[in-house]
Amino acid sequence: MHVLLTAGPTYEPLDPVRFLGNRSTGKMGYALAEAFAAEGAEVTLVSGPSQLPDPASPRIHTVRVETAAEMFAAAEQVAAEADIWVFAAAVADYRPAQVAAEKIKKSGETLTLELVKNVDIAATLGQRKRAEQFAVGFALETTNELAHAQDKLRRKNFDLVVLNSLRDAGAGFGHDTNKVTVLDAAGQIVNFELQSKADVARGLVSLILARRPLSSNV
Repeated sequence: MHVLLTAGPTYEPLDPVRFLGNRSTGKMGYALAEAFAAEGAEVTLVSGPSQLPDPASPRIHTVRVETAAEMFAAAEQVAAEADIWVFAAAVADYRPAQVAAEKIKKSGETLTLELVKNVDIAATLGQRKRAEQFAVGFALETTNELAHAQDKLRRKNFDLVVLNSLRDAGAGFGHDTNKVTVLDAAGQIVNFELQSKADVARGLVSLILARRPLSSNV
């Protein structure tokens, strides 16, 4: 069983010293990598910039990237051979249209940046997903959480989507705990109450392995 797993943020450079990014630490994705490895899977962990050390398990191959484009290229290389895809990374939707060669100097009262859309990694790979492959996405929402998560599941050809809400104390970016809701295409919902990210990861892996097509069992 081969698992492709993305984790952490992406950083989109503005100039040699600044970037656009987000608050993701990669903790949830790294915990999932460890949980899959504990079940005997070979894991390709494509990690954006994270302060976490590479997982120690020999079953986990960590690929370090920085930008959304680099993350897509690394994921695309192994997607076709992977049985399970888990998109846990918080990928930047946009990047600066121009990256300054030198540090942008302060000038005037405002600074206008032109942003262009990044590749949607999960949606692009989802168009190529075979019937025997199983795809899981993550959604961090602040309003209309269930509706947005279900829309993402349909648009990106996920089999499951894991919903985080910033409304839940102790969940989301920067915490060692998490609280998630898992949805499938039929509208079935599984709730994971607040617990350590390691425990959430083990629960999610058990759910994924129980739901994936039997033809992909190894």
